Amino acid sequence: MALVVQKFGGTSVGDADRIKAVADHIARTRRRGDQVVAVVSAMGKSTDDLIRLATEVSSTHPGRELDMLLTAGERISMSLLCMALADLDVPAVSFTGSQAGIITDTDHTRAKIVEIRPERLFEALQAGKVPVVAGFQGMSLDRDVTTLGRGGSDTTAVALAASLNADYCEIYTDVSGVYTADPRVVPTAHKIAKISFEEMLEIAASGGRVLALRSVEFARNFNVPIHVRSSFTWEPGTWVKQEDETMEQGVVSAISHDITEVKLTITGVPDRPGIAARVFREIAERGINVDMIVQNTSKEGATDISFTVPKDDMGPSLEVTQIVASEVGALNSYADPGIGRVSLIGAGMKTHPGITATMFETLAKEGINIEMISTSAIRISCVVRQTDVEKAVKALHEAFDL
Repeated sequence: MALVVQKFGGTSVGDADRIKAVADHIARTRRRGDQVVAVVSAMGKSTDDLIRLATEVSSTHPGRELDMLLTAGERISMSLLCMALADLDVPAVSFTGSQAGIITDTDHTRAKIVEIRPERLFEALQAGKVPVVAGFQGMSLDRDVTTLGRGGSDTTAVALAASLNADYCEIYTDVSGVYTADPRVVPTAHKIAKISFEEMLEIAASGGRVLALRSVEFARNFNVPIHVRSSFTWEPGTWVKQEDETMEQGVVSAISHDITEVKLTITGVPDRPGIAARVFREIAERGINVDMIVQNTSKEGATDISFTVPKDDMGPSLEVTQIVASEVGALNSYADPGIGRVSLIGAGMKTHPGITATMFETLAKEGINIEMISTSAIRISCVVRQTDVEKAVKALHEAFDL
């Protein structure tokens, strides 16, 4: 008997028929002898609808109240799924994030899990019931309702799997697995059967939308295998797990892209210690994650600093750079939202030279200019014009014979 955490995304529980299909799948999993803990997202676009309603009501959205509002969507899903399971004679009991013992910090709208106390879930399992947990939410150390931010239901599922010592975690979504590239951009992209935690982390961090980055971090840290599957076909998907000798693949495993970032630049920065530290400290204090950073070689006592942040954080980031630029005597500060990022990911890159050269040559043949470059042991990322992103992805997918 295995213990499985099954997470169902918004499209998977998008309407009554979809919820009934999910209930039937859980029932079949139980019939094969496995225990199931289900985690659900809000139905369809419910969260977007709630955000729109909040905007119509007020221009001021206190974090505590916004979290209270947004958690309503998952509560609806969990209750309806329990009712659908009851029709199939499967005893189930719903839990909010706080009832499931998910304790977070106090950072509203993007809280981080600090502890899980799953006693009530264990009790439900021992009583032969299916715990159905509302994803995306928890309770803060101040005993307020919190939400976990983008991809929070994935994070909920993997964190619960780790705390319950589950055998694996299944993430059901509207795609059938992890592909070598976005199939909407590259129709010839194919599904990857197995991929390592490290490769999946790089894909998630560089624009891949299949799994949330924080959920993969949890999975790697606690060694929770993840099976990414489609809730529409129920076919086998992609296994994300520790790398082993059976996972030997090509040099490049996948190509990801991202058009959700903006580049900020401060020009003519006096070349003296402490200025870059000040910029990024003030950015960090506003809760903004910086991705790629490039500082030019000093020329005549001045340099340029460029970095990328999510487009949602462009306003506060630009405000910081403008303040610092003015105070230290830099020439200018500006934002460029017209960029995109293309990344190669593959564990085989560690032992195969020439990947960078092939990538640059391929982009050059397509007339695509590279504006920024960032690398890790298993990833190479290039910032290009947003209008060139899809052309770059297609060309690189062909060049590396994916």
